[in-house]
Amino acid sequence: MKRIFSGVQPSGRIHLGNYITMKNFVNHQDDKDCFYCIVDLHAITVDQDPEELRKKSIELAALYIAIGLDPKKVTLFIQSQVSAHAELAWILQCNSYMGELNRMTQFKEKSSKKESVTNGLFGYPILMAADILLYNTDYVPVGSDQKQHLELTRDIAIRFNNKYGKTFTVPEPLIRKKGARVMSLSNPENKMSKSDSEKFSSITVLDTSKEIKKKIMRAQTDSDMIIRYDEVNKKGISNLLTIYSLFSNYSIEELEKKYEGIGYGQFKKDLVEVVINELEPVKDKYNEIINSGEINEILKEGAIRANKISKEILNDVKNKVGFITEF
Repeated sequence: MKRIFSGVQPSGRIHLGNYITMKNFVNHQDDKDCFYCIVDLHAITVDQDPEELRKKSIELAALYIAIGLDPKKVTLFIQSQVSAHAELAWILQCNSYMGELNRMTQFKEKSSKKESVTNGLFGYPILMAADILLYNTDYVPVGSDQKQHLELTRDIAIRFNNKYGKTFTVPEPLIRKKGARVMSLSNPENKMSKSDSEKFSSITVLDTSKEIKKKIMRAQTDSDMIIRYDEVNKKGISNLLTIYSLFSNYSIEELEKKYEGIGYGQFKKDLVEVVINELEPVKDKYNEIINSGEINEILKEGAIRANKISKEILNDVKNKVGFITEF
């Protein structure tokens, strides 16, 4: 089977954009060899509270399962429990260039908001490349904002293969055309983000029904009251239409017809019901998994498999660059 790798950071609370991405992971588990990772090494590129990081890592793993991943079909693990990620990242760093990293737009955006940044944040794309290349990954589900990082991963893999001989699989992106970017509810110019301090900007998977209703009813739209998809002139309502479509059996075109001549108020009320109905079973399953404690055993088994496969690939890399791997 073709192999997929993807990871989500255990920082902040998982919002609808993350949820839609993670939900899409479930679609691949029956016909692909899937590796899904809680990327806690990436999380510490910015300050983290240690206890919160441990807690969020377990919560995220439980959400993966609650959303529908089957641990018998996928490999689910915590990044820091597989040391090959950090080892390969250093080797790839020594085969990458400052100019490449300087061009990363996500680093520019994140660093512009801070007085100082860590080397880890600058080298984030190299660690991401190591994550992917460690498993001879064929496909990486990425949002459009991560496409540049994957292009760098491909460049690094090709460069290494040309220098040392065929070593890495060169991965391809899997980018969803619809719903690839879920936007902020309070400012639809920006992507929905876990780090947004505006509490009404995002809906998280574990929000109460009351919180979900308040956030959707306050979501920014426009003044013409026409429910029509137009990403340029009607960003707010277009974002809500995208969420509604992804959480229902309706296409955006069908929703436009369904709500023709009907104001935003009724549309938002119906969307509230759709989102709550989608997330309630997930929250129930999540609480069941957390209370049972089974997630620890799932992560342990995932780390064992990830370590076994990644070690084989890492040893091949070490041999090719001239390291002594056996005595």
